[in-house]
Amino acid sequence: MNYIIRNAKIVNEGSITESPLLLKDGRITFDLSGCDGAIEIDATGCYLLPGVIDTHVHFRDGGDGSNPAGDFYSESRAAVAGGTTSVVDMPNTVPQTTTQEALEQKERMAAEKSAVNYGFMVGATNENIDWLLTLEPSRYAAIKLFLGSSTGNMLVNDEAKLEKLFAEAKKLIVAHCEEEAVVQANLKNFKLEYQGTEKETAALHPQIRNTEACYLSTYKAIERARRLGTRFHVAHLTTATELNLLSNKPLEEKRITAEVTPNHLWFDDRDYEKLGNKIKCNPAIKSNDDRLALWAALYDGLIDTIGTDHAPHPLESKQKPYFDAPSGIPSIQHSLAMMMEPFFNPESRVETEVIQTWMPLIVAKMCHNPALLFGIKERGFIREGYWGDVVLVKEDPLPHPITKDELLYKCGWSPLEGETLHTRIEKVFVNGELAAEGGVPTTARTAQPLKFK
Repeated sequence: MNYIIRNAKIVNEGSITESPLLLKDGRITFDLSGCDGAIEIDATGCYLLPGVIDTHVHFRDGGDGSNPAGDFYSESRAAVAGGTTSVVDMPNTVPQTTTQEALEQKERMAAEKSAVNYGFMVGATNENIDWLLTLEPSRYAAIKLFLGSSTGNMLVNDEAKLEKLFAEAKKLIVAHCEEEAVVQANLKNFKLEYQGTEKETAALHPQIRNTEACYLSTYKAIERARRLGTRFHVAHLTTATELNLLSNKPLEEKRITAEVTPNHLWFDDRDYEKLGNKIKCNPAIKSNDDRLALWAALYDGLIDTIGTDHAPHPLESKQKPYFDAPSGIPSIQHSLAMMMEPFFNPESRVETEVIQTWMPLIVAKMCHNPALLFGIKERGFIREGYWGDVVLVKEDPLPHPITKDELLYKCGWSPLEGETLHTRIEKVFVNGELAAEGGVPTTARTAQPLKFK
């Protein structure tokens, strides 16, 4: 089908404009001369955005869909329902994406299941650096490096191998930065004092995976990257202290960049009392001062991208005692709405002038910059000839609390249950086809593998 979208406010490349737009043969065009037979959409009251590109997801699917936490079918449907049209999946699956065979298996699996465009990071290990350095760069999005242990146990701690990887990598290195020695020492001490007591709660998490652990790891990684000229991206940055290591130069001038998640912008350590392990994630959600500093850094240009780190786990595993519960939060279904909430929530109504700057800023961090940073071809912008990945959003006229019934995650839960968001994801198009409407995925299957420069 071809679609003409009229009367929407187009948020793109730093401005908000109005113009009719045609989705023709899967692509964007502003030339309406070939629109005979196209379906007309009156988007009055809507903002038209490029589809969100989430370059940090854990769909948990290594190829067979057997993980009870999530698979590419369930999580991609949740993604498209929330306005995400492209994802980059992380390598800490079973099997880990650390070999040619595992990468090809994932590519075949996503081609069969995904409702959104897809790409993959390949994982670094102490054993596979030589293979990584010979892999064709256009085959994958980036190299994922764990400098602190997390789900999947892919910690890389061989200094000689790290030095070689940073010196010779042909792609962006994306790193989970936590100093392993600090985390393990804290974990040992806190277990001795609190395990099995009434004080064994998720409130311990930011004390174990603390500011010191984050700063030391990020500092050492950035120092190495600067010394060797590496393109380096700090994943899910969480502390105000780490911001001192970053620059607010334009993205095209940076070789050191950073990401923040909606969860670290939304929650702080006061929320552990109510939500407990549901917001246990690595690195930990920290103080309100850290949260506010991350918001400011997003605005000031110190932080370049927003990625969810969508990481589902079965609810029963999250209900275990703190030390036994896994880390990770499902979030992709509401990530765009979370970032739009300050502007569509009538209780925090902002001035029109602020919307004129903030809406394009959110689009830059969720759409433009991921495409630029990861070299994703023909996506992330509303441009002539680009693929028709676009989203219509507006203020929800009938906002209601989020319920378990509307969640599309395989794990079936969210820490946002009971929260009211005021953004309605009206329509989502993937490669020019209607892929979701009113938060409900359609049966359209137009997803494609992402192409990387």
